[in-house]
Amino acid sequence: MLIVKIPLGISGCEKSPNEILEFLKEISVNEKGREINFQKLDLEEIHLDNSNLKLSNELIYKNSFDCFETKPRTIFLGGDHSVSYSTTRAFLDYCKDLGKKPCLIVFDAHADFGEENNSFATNQSWLGKLISEGFPTENILLVGVRSHQKKDLDFLKKSKIQQINLNSIEEDIDNIADTIMEFAGGKELYVSVDIDVVDSAFAPATDYPEPGGLTSRQFIYLIQRINKMKNLRAVDIVGINSEKANFENKISKFPSQVREKDKDNLTIKLGAKILSELIY
Repeated sequence: MLIVKIPLGISGCEKSPNEILEFLKEISVNEKGREINFQKLDLEEIHLDNSNLKLSNELIYKNSFDCFETKPRTIFLGGDHSVSYSTTRAFLDYCKDLGKKPCLIVFDAHADFGEENNSFATNQSWLGKLISEGFPTENILLVGVRSHQKKDLDFLKKSKIQQINLNSIEEDIDNIADTIMEFAGGKELYVSVDIDVVDSAFAPATDYPEPGGLTSRQFIYLIQRINKMKNLRAVDIVGINSEKANFENKISKFPSQVREKDKDNLTIKLGAKILSELIY
C-alpha cells in the first residue's frame, strides 16, 4: 500500500499530510492488531506550487494515474477537498482504459456540486466538475451529507445519485455498512473522506464544520468494514485544517470567541487513527 501526501491548499489544509503522519508515528498497533512500522511505510509526496493551481492539478492527475497503474491500493492525504478532483479524474480514466466500472463513495457533510459549468475545481465544486466530465452518477454514493442547498437537492434528483443519511446510520449501522459494500461490489472502488462528515465535537479542525454528524466511532467502524473489500483501490483523507477558523475575521470584535480549531490535536489524531485502520 502506498501513502501519498498531496499538500494542496492555502488556508492551512496543506499542512495536514505531514501532521497526520507525525501522529501516526505514535500508533504502534491498529485495532486489527496489525503492527505499524512507520519506517517501512511506502511514502511519497507530490511536490506542488500552491500559487499555480493549474500545474498542481496536472501533477496530481499524472502521479495519481501512475499510482493506479502500479499499486494495488493508494491512500492520498490532502490537502483540501479540491485534491479529490484530480485523483478521481485519474481514477476514472484508469478504469476506462481497463474497461472496468469505477465506483466513488464520498463521506462528506456537503454535496460539493458547486456551480454549473465551473471552470475550475474547488472545495465546493470538485464533485460537480467530476460528474460534468463523465463520472457515472449511478456509481456515486454520498454518505453523511447534512448541509444541502436547494440546488443540490435538485441536482441529486435529476442525476439520481444515491445517498445515505445520518438517521439511517444511527438506526442500523451494520445494515448500512452492508449496503455500502453491496453498492461497491463488482466495481473498482475509490473512497473520498472529508473529515467534516464527522461531527465537529469529534473533528473541530475543518474549514466548514457542521453539527449533527457521525461520531468518530461510527466512522471508524464504517471504514474498517469498507477496508475489508478487495476491490478498494484508493482512499483520500482531506479537509483537516489545524489552523485558526476561517470565520475569525468576522468575529474579531469578540476576541474571546476566537479559538484554535484543533484543541489537543483531536482532528489530526483522528486522521492518523483513520489512516492506521486502512493499513493492512
